[in-house]
Amino acid sequence: MEELWFWLVSVMVAAYVVMDGFDFGAGALHLWIAKRDSERREVLAAIGPYWDGNEVWLLAAGGSLFLAFPRVLGAGFSGFYLAMFLVIWCLIGRACGLEFRSHVVDPLWRGFWDVCFAAASTLLPILFGAALGNVIRGVPIGPDGTFSMTLFTDFSARGDVGILDWYTVLIGMFALVALLAHGASFVAWKTGGAVHERALSAAPRLAFASLILWIAATLATIRVNPEIYSALPHRPLAWMALAVCLGGALAQWRGLLTRRPLMAFLGSCAFLLGILATTAACVFPVMLRSTIDPAYSLTALNSASSTASLSTGLWWWLIGFPIALGYIALLFRIHKGKVVAARDGEGY
Repeated sequence: MEELWFWLVSVMVAAYVVMDGFDFGAGALHLWIAKRDSERREVLAAIGPYWDGNEVWLLAAGGSLFLAFPRVLGAGFSGFYLAMFLVIWCLIGRACGLEFRSHVVDPLWRGFWDVCFAAASTLLPILFGAALGNVIRGVPIGPDGTFSMTLFTDFSARGDVGILDWYTVLIGMFALVALLAHGASFVAWKTGGAVHERALSAAPRLAFASLILWIAATLATIRVNPEIYSALPHRPLAWMALAVCLGGALAQWRGLLTRRPLMAFLGSCAFLLGILATTAACVFPVMLRSTIDPAYSLTALNSASSTASLSTGLWWWLIGFPIALGYIALLFRIHKGKVVAARDGEGY
């Protein structure tokens, strides 16, 4: 049951990255690919029906952690206290940028909120990527199962580490560029005209940059936590996930080279899912690795709730997860086709 819930939490996290990831990418790009107010409204119209629903996956992942692995959630929240507040403020700024920009018909007002939206959408992938980097590198968990970290120390990935160092910043930059490519493919799929052409032009360059950063991040992970790759030969699920990752990358490139943004977007989805699934398969059962002593690490086996709690939660998960998938499918069906920028007073 503990292993099952490890994968259910991983599914929630992966769904959040893929679904809210294209929102992040589109938001971070929209000042670049949309020059006029009407073009920016077109980008916002593309992500408008989805962004708030996509954030539910983050709440679902947190709720699943609270149910299944409360020690991991408690240690993470206390250890990453400052980072958590940065994430919350960025989520608030992103929502305000989307919702407030069209309340006043004034270029200065709209320009301010556009910058807030772009800045928050840029910072969030970096912060979430740095969080993943901390999980892979490890954190200074003591015998009491807790840890505390400053924002940064000497930027070394060993010894007295902070939340940010050269490795976690590298993972954060990879996350940002990968989601920029993800968002560019989505915007190219959902828009037409000048915005479509700019997004389709930017996507290959961003995809190439993400590939380079992926290779760099892989090599850096070998140095920071070589145990991950020593587990790879013995994890068939990791090999399957890696095949999905590579297949997604190929589909993404084929879609971009043939100017088929939907194929590129779906390939990007598979690429991101494959990376996350491969990582999860290699680190299992460790959820928070201790850099002090491996015996202090928080795992799916020593941090899980009781079997009765996990069994009861599974029934609710089996009810809620299909509803969430159905909601997403309905949204994409209702809003299929190219979007049109809303006029003042009618939307974003």
